[in-house]
Amino acid sequence: MLVNQRIASTIQINVKQVTAVLNLLNEGATIPFIARYRKEVTGSLDEVAIETIDNEQKKLIELKKRKTSILDRLEELKINKPTLIDQIKNCYDAKELEDLYLPYKQKRKTKASVAKEQGLEPLAKIIMSQRQNDIMAQAYRFARNGLSADEALEGARHIMAEWISESSTARNSVRTAYERHATLVSKVDKKREGKADKYKDYFDFSQSVNRIPSHRFLAILRAEKDGLLKVKIEIDSDRALERLERIFIRSHSDTAGHIKKAVKDSYKRLISPSIETEIRKDSKTKADIEAIGIFANNLGQLLMAAPLGSKHILALDPGFRTGCKLTCLDEQSELVHHSTIYPHPPQNQKDDARHRILGLISKHNIKAIAIGNGTAGRETEQFIKNILPKDLNIEVYLISEAGASIYSASEAAREEFPELDLTVRGSISIGRRLIDPLAELVKIEPKNIGVGQYQHDVDQNMLKSSLDNVVSFAVNKVGVNVNTASKHLLQHVAGLGPKLAQNIVDYRNTNGSFKTIDTLKKVKGYGAKAYEQSAGFLRIVNGNNPLDSSAVHPESYALVNQMASRSNLKVTQLIGNEVATKQINIQDFVTDTVGLPTLTDIISELKKPGLDPRGVAKTIEFDDRIRDIKDVRVGMTLQGKITNLTKFGAFVDIGVKENGLIHISQISDNRISDPAEVLSLEQVVTTRVIDVDLVRKRIALSMKA
Repeated sequence: MLVNQRIASTIQINVKQVTAVLNLLNEGATIPFIARYRKEVTGSLDEVAIETIDNEQKKLIELKKRKTSILDRLEELKINKPTLIDQIKNCYDAKELEDLYLPYKQKRKTKASVAKEQGLEPLAKIIMSQRQNDIMAQAYRFARNGLSADEALEGARHIMAEWISESSTARNSVRTAYERHATLVSKVDKKREGKADKYKDYFDFSQSVNRIPSHRFLAILRAEKDGLLKVKIEIDSDRALERLERIFIRSHSDTAGHIKKAVKDSYKRLISPSIETEIRKDSKTKADIEAIGIFANNLGQLLMAAPLGSKHILALDPGFRTGCKLTCLDEQSELVHHSTIYPHPPQNQKDDARHRILGLISKHNIKAIAIGNGTAGRETEQFIKNILPKDLNIEVYLISEAGASIYSASEAAREEFPELDLTVRGSISIGRRLIDPLAELVKIEPKNIGVGQYQHDVDQNMLKSSLDNVVSFAVNKVGVNVNTASKHLLQHVAGLGPKLAQNIVDYRNTNGSFKTIDTLKKVKGYGAKAYEQSAGFLRIVNGNNPLDSSAVHPESYALVNQMASRSNLKVTQLIGNEVATKQINIQDFVTDTVGLPTLTDIISELKKPGLDPRGVAKTIEFDDRIRDIKDVRVGMTLQGKITNLTKFGAFVDIGVKENGLIHISQISDNRISDPAEVLSLEQVVTTRVIDVDLVRKRIALSMKA
């Protein structure tokens, strides 16, 4: 219970809720399942809160492992100090734990260890006791084996410096100074100044470590890693030394001067570098968490982008010299045609391209056109719009190509289309992104989708864990059609994973479409736990049981039958019947295990079963005057789409290769602390151009009145 109480205290959530979540997690329940179908047990905690509890438990498990390792090591060293052992067992702070262990940690050869080998430890103890006045006389007693008295005193000071550095009181004193007052200072490496132009804002820079934004800290660290900047974290050394001297100097005897020297040596050579490294690590972790949080939020919004739905699509991966790779997809996103057209220079085969596209539109009953927004994207969009007859009512969408090249060369793409060229695979992916962004984007490593910053600089394990959870939450929030989903989509359903996802696809290929959710129990390896966790997130459209196409969990089907019976209706008559569902008194169906949260969810689902929470895809009209950054002029009012959100602003696609930036100070007339307060990914906004830097290829935008 102590662990549960500690987690509850740390994240400010009721201990009963924490206990309930941990019990479910430790029984093998998944986060999406707990959040959706165990609200009564957890007090309706959402995925974010449950994930936080899970992460805190993992931290405590790692801390417990470290404590066990340290205790085992102390036992090997035959160190039996009951007070120390109790301190370690009751410690829940990683830094404090390492401070306790530091004096017993195996060290490489140091100045102090050499001095101890020379037999100078007793002299160091005499000085530290601060009871002797004539220290030189004591030093002469240790002046042997070629050592002078001064050398003996120097060796003793090395030993004292190490003792001071191992003192948790001393370390905490310096640590507190760094935590409260540290300043990050960066200077350009003069020898490489010519290569560091993109970091010129940091050539002579300083800022409080506590106030530096994550993107700035990560940028400076990247420049340091590349050898362009010299970076240091500093505090007021004189004040730090004064505090340490007050801790260790307790008299005005002859020993005070030697202790003062030992304190200074310990601070500069041992404590300060160690704590600076620690603060760097903590600041990096803090910056990583913030950067990953922004990335995760952006990814979640992108994955929840509105789909066009099942329609016949013509997709184009644009290009100039190599042509535009053209594909046609049917309502199930299956490839029915692919070819290449050359409407742009140098070939300029516009008539041929026009004839072929109009022929394909007629032949394959095309309802929408998807065009990649990379090279030649705007030119291709304009060409298509110019040749489309108005009476066809075909909408044209510019689709983000971020990560498409990664997918095209991936094992998933090779497995789907082994005989096709990479660019053709890219065109298929662009079309599928329009039909269902989520189903297509799950095939790409999340960090390659391009909605974050410094994703290669942050902790990769932390990044992967966070983004994997975001993908899982999105997939399970939307639900998955078990008869059409790829294994890549199925593996993110709660309780499944890659192996079961493949087994489901194999069963489907052998036996045909699933008619009921219960049929999944026949799939190899699909046991009771997997069924419990996944069944509520899987959909069977037009199957034998209408509830199978809803988010009602099979464990609640009997309850829905009771509701229908009391309403004198069949289940098929109750589903989608808002009048009938409004008349149901859910209080009548409360039991010991089913409460109001679950019943409310069931009624909502019965009103609009299988409702896609993502909305409907919309087109955006870019300004026809601009194709290139050279066409952009200060004062222009341009429509654009938000492609990336950071703490310092929002990046906007305005129809040219370079995204514009709306700095946070230019987003709103009211003061905001985070762009995400008022903007979201994929949001269409109207902006005004306030600056164009052709040299650095930067476009500054404003949304202010």
